Amino acid sequence: MSLLGLDMGTSACKAAVFDECGNLLAVASREYAADVPQPGWMEMDPSRMWNAVIEAIREVSAKATDPVQALSVSSQGETFIPVDANGIAVGPAIMNADNRAVEQVRTFERELGKEGVYSIAGCVLHPMYALLKIMWLKEHQPDIYNNADKFLSVGDYILACLGVTPYTDHSLASRTMAFNVTRRVWSQQLLSIAGISENQLPEVRQSGTVAGKLSALTANKLGLPEGTIVAVGGHDQPCGALGAGVIESGDTADSAGSYECLTVASDNPILNQDSLASSFNSYCHVVPDKYVTLAFFPAGVVMRWFRDEFAFPEIEEAKRTGEDVYNILTNHISPGPSGILFTPHFIGSGNPSWDVNAAGAVVGMRPDRTRYDLFKSIMEGIACELSINVEILEKLVGRIDMLRTTGGGAKSSFWLQMRADIIGKKVVSMCSPEAVCLGAAILAGVGAGVYANPEDGARKAVRFNKTYEPDSLRSSEYAAQLSRYKKLYPSLAQAGVY
Repeated sequence: MSLLGLDMGTSACKAAVFDECGNLLAVASREYAADVPQPGWMEMDPSRMWNAVIEAIREVSAKATDPVQALSVSSQGETFIPVDANGIAVGPAIMNADNRAVEQVRTFERELGKEGVYSIAGCVLHPMYALLKIMWLKEHQPDIYNNADKFLSVGDYILACLGVTPYTDHSLASRTMAFNVTRRVWSQQLLSIAGISENQLPEVRQSGTVAGKLSALTANKLGLPEGTIVAVGGHDQPCGALGAGVIESGDTADSAGSYECLTVASDNPILNQDSLASSFNSYCHVVPDKYVTLAFFPAGVVMRWFRDEFAFPEIEEAKRTGEDVYNILTNHISPGPSGILFTPHFIGSGNPSWDVNAAGAVVGMRPDRTRYDLFKSIMEGIACELSINVEILEKLVGRIDMLRTTGGGAKSSFWLQMRADIIGKKVVSMCSPEAVCLGAAILAGVGAGVYANPEDGARKAVRFNKTYEPDSLRSSEYAAQLSRYKKLYPSLAQAGVY
């Protein structure tokens, strides 16, 4: 029997089937698009997500030769969906990138302050969080608010669509800004300020808990066996961390995608002035009694920008040969510093500065530089941002020995070696290319009794592929460039460039 992990992203869902040893048997994905009814808003008809799930699971179940025994859902955080008592949506999903709840942020600043919110919820006060947008809904769209029995995350909503109890887990509850991450319960203090009742939120269960089994009708719709176990999943970053075996304190996952995200495991949440100053989110892991601390910043968007604007010959070559366009580009560059400083702040910066006004900057261009040098400098800039965040995280959680890298950026051996050289840490690629889905599948396996617990699942299903050791010569060469890079953003910000 096999295990299915479903990952509900912001713009697409992915279904992947694994055997008990973590081998990928089949994968399928479907895209969906959000609506922008006015500036600062982002909504989606929840049925788009559910229809995408049906199509993706039907495809992947048809591909997999081994029947699926259990499934679990990983999902984006912050997005919420108002549903009635039957779990049917009564309004659009208000997405994580929606920033309409600005006035509600001011309410919490007056009542509790940023430090007070952070000490309870482990997240930096921001209009993206569900609690604030539920407040907005209550004030501005009372018809939808009053018709809602509960407000669910995307993962909880998919459980409802699957016909099982829409429990949430500790990690997704943490992404609402309504959860006490230390006590692992809904925060009555935060809810009271918002004027929201705990009864309007889902019940919280440990990830891997059985939420129910698929009925014959739902199973037939999905192409799965009747009685397939559905287990409670979690937030995508902790699920991805589990899929990379990040469990013990100091274990670190690096998800190299549209956003570069560092996820560090710890035994307790890191909730102090230093972590708040760097805007690190620290909240519940999908592993019992463990926590994760996140640092993230835009990265993949810059790589795609370069590809689309400058890599026309490589795009055509990729179409002819089937080779990855980024690998074709890296074939034209050599190891060692480019001497160009490139900040990847195309849509603002992430941790540690968290400056929404920051913009990309290029320093060091000369007539003899080529577009390949520029491409290389983008890779270096992303690695420098990683190095800055690793350095700060080590001061908070202790020594970090290596980064377990997943996502699109993990496909390039050249880039993984560059990261190791610039950061000065071992960088490890994983055997499974789908860490988030694998993490969800492990939780499905816990629910089905295949694994005793998430730790057992990680031991049996997570495997390393290749380790990249820092090259001492390259590291020393990059040290000077990294030192200059660290001064660039502060200098531009102080000069009022942004």
